[in-house]
Amino acid sequence: MVSLALLRGQRFLKPPLTPKEKRGHRWWQLVPVEGMMKVAISLTGIITEFFYPPGVNRMMMVDWEDPRRPFVFYDNWYHVTMYGFFTLSGVVDIVSRACQAQQNVKLERAAEALAFCVLVLLMACHLENKGTLEVRTHLLFVAPTFLVTLVLTMEVWVPDQPTLWVLKTWMGLVLSTWMLQLCVLMYVPPSGQPWRAENPGDLAFLLIFFCWHLGFGAIVLAAVYGLCSLWHHRISSWREVPRAKYQLCPRSYSSEELEKLGTEAMLQDGGI
Repeated sequence: MVSLALLRGQRFLKPPLTPKEKRGHRWWQLVPVEGMMKVAISLTGIITEFFYPPGVNRMMMVDWEDPRRPFVFYDNWYHVTMYGFFTLSGVVDIVSRACQAQQNVKLERAAEALAFCVLVLLMACHLENKGTLEVRTHLLFVAPTFLVTLVLTMEVWVPDQPTLWVLKTWMGLVLSTWMLQLCVLMYVPPSGQPWRAENPGDLAFLLIFFCWHLGFGAIVLAAVYGLCSLWHHRISSWREVPRAKYQLCPRSYSSEELEKLGTEAMLQDGGI
């Protein structure tokens, strides 16, 4: 989307929708796919946090049987809170595009920025009672998340800045790939040996890998832009028809010369 928007010189990354009455009345013409995906994926994450593996139930927040009334399953409630705000963002998208007469783009961006802001806060607080390795990986996760949050907040007021589109997409790619890297390092190392927080070499390579993710995201952006550029120019060349472009008519011609030029053009085009 970013590559095509840049190549086409669009003013907005996602142009506002036409009024509701001009979009048709079928539900698939009104309900936004992006909003539905946010809701579906977030609800799946919430159900997984509470009830996976089958047979468990982590919905209890306070152990009332203990006299100290301790909080329980707080890690799961961290994740559920994060998913909840992304669910809210999806609901705002659906209401804005399907229920209102005119799309409220600023409200959609504000809801998405709020979801990422909550993600930053939760991940920053998620570092408590964690080992050195987990703290380092989560801090590196917070960095691109904060940049995405900052860009989304700025886009509420200045949505027509291509530089912000590129930065948001780049950091979004890094955020996604680093999430996979984090899961691999913490739970399923390819070598079969767990990463050792007390080993300076393991911690050093953690930062090296994050820098590689930054480079990988930039390469993916450049590759997608290059492919879209080839496609865009090829489609543009196919659509160009000889003698189909308008040309300014010189004012120095007389009426007889203009009639002669018009007759010659009609003969060349087969009388059309």
